[in-house]
Amino acid sequence: MMKRFCLTLIVVLWVLPPVVLAAAGEAPISDATQECLDCHSEFHPGIVQDWNNSRHSKMTPQNALKADKLKRRMSSTSVPESLQNQAVGCAECHTLRADAHSDTFEHNGYEIHVVVSPDDCATCHVTERTQYAKNLMAHAYKNLAENPLYQDLQRTILGESTVKDGKIRFSPANGLTRAEACFYCHGTRLEVTGYETRDTDAGELEFPIISGWPNQGVGRVNLDGSRGACTACHSRHHFSMEMARKPYTCKECHAGPDVPAFKVYSASKHGNIFSAMNSTWNFTAVPWTIGRDFSAPTCAACHISLLVNAGGAVINPRTHQMNDRLGWRIFGLIYAHPYPKDPDTSKIRNRSGLSLPTDFDGGFANDYLIDPEAQKMRQQAMQNTCLSCHSTTWVKNHFVRLDNAIQTSNAKVLSATGLVSRAWERGYAQGPGQKGSPFDEFIERRWSDAWLFHANNVRFVSAMAGGGDYGVFEDGRYPLTNVLLEMQSWLETRDMMSTAKKK
Repeated sequence: MMKRFCLTLIVVLWVLPPVVLAAAGEAPISDATQECLDCHSEFHPGIVQDWNNSRHSKMTPQNALKADKLKRRMSSTSVPESLQNQAVGCAECHTLRADAHSDTFEHNGYEIHVVVSPDDCATCHVTERTQYAKNLMAHAYKNLAENPLYQDLQRTILGESTVKDGKIRFSPANGLTRAEACFYCHGTRLEVTGYETRDTDAGELEFPIISGWPNQGVGRVNLDGSRGACTACHSRHHFSMEMARKPYTCKECHAGPDVPAFKVYSASKHGNIFSAMNSTWNFTAVPWTIGRDFSAPTCAACHISLLVNAGGAVINPRTHQMNDRLGWRIFGLIYAHPYPKDPDTSKIRNRSGLSLPTDFDGGFANDYLIDPEAQKMRQQAMQNTCLSCHSTTWVKNHFVRLDNAIQTSNAKVLSATGLVSRAWERGYAQGPGQKGSPFDEFIERRWSDAWLFHANNVRFVSAMAGGGDYGVFEDGRYPLTNVLLEMQSWLETRDMMSTAKKK
């Protein structure tokens, strides 16, 4: 009897298709993905093991859709039938929408593409994709690459320098330098420039040559025309929610000094609680319950995650637009200003026609920025999270201090702008009015230090209830004041030299 049972079992296993032969507790694997795993488990074991540890390997889209609405991690209400009842594996992502990708090539009998884009992820995560497209991050490549003023600043930072006629001259940086500097976070533009045949352990295989690759910047321009990279936060191939919810992920691009969010968070009371207690927190719960799953906010808690209270009432919905809870853009360009209406900030022009959201005298380019009512609504959304742990008085006074920090830091930047403008007017430096760069001379660089680093730091410390030292001596009000004094001294020296020449 036992022999007959074993023989029957062997026959059944032999005739069943491979998709049924998944390990217990895991989702069935398609034939195509199994072929990928058979090779890549040998050539790229790290990738395969990351995927094996991922939710994608253990949950079919059909089963994911059965979760209660608040607990659901998939926002699409349906997926193609061919994807419903199997794991989201290699083939399900890398063969999806093959006709839309210019990097699609034949590989072992399959048409695959190297770069998986947000439009591919939208098959299961359509809401997140739609929201992210409205996010400033999705346009980060264009907002830098197509803004002549930012490009000029980049040139004076990254470009090759030579000395000519006693002056330093900057030429544009090469593509490799840009790709590992500013565009590391902003994203690169990917393009297929040709194909090459490689002699691999699996024989000779042809692969596309992709310029701008590798990159996982937030505004990457992909080979299907989409913008963004989900893997900037959800690192492949684990795509871990826990990783995305911890501040270390945001640190990759927000360490400072221009966007000092992580260092300020680390020095804050919230960061202190996270460092001490996060090993006891639940970073994978959906929805995320304040007080039960975690006891102090991370970047994701404030800006992205679906938050509920202990009774299950929604405090803030999940969003991948990132600015839904931000009324002010405290990153100074040149001054802190209301958030842009459109994520494509390359369209913005101030009164002088420059690609800036503010005028040099501190006025706002209001046609391109949200109005006070929209600011108020966004601030209230942020406060909903704060009020889950703090009293109304505490929260109200926190935001009063933030408003003060914005006003006072903008005022100091206005003073710095007045000093550099005097240098331009007196011919000591060549600024935009003289058809020169506002960033390539000493007093201009000190001026940009004032708003790009120090004023930013003051505002981030205030916004994030950060360590006071960062807002004063470390990189805040003290060095900001030093900049003003240095600029004033530089001007006085030039004035004396000019007067001496006239005598």
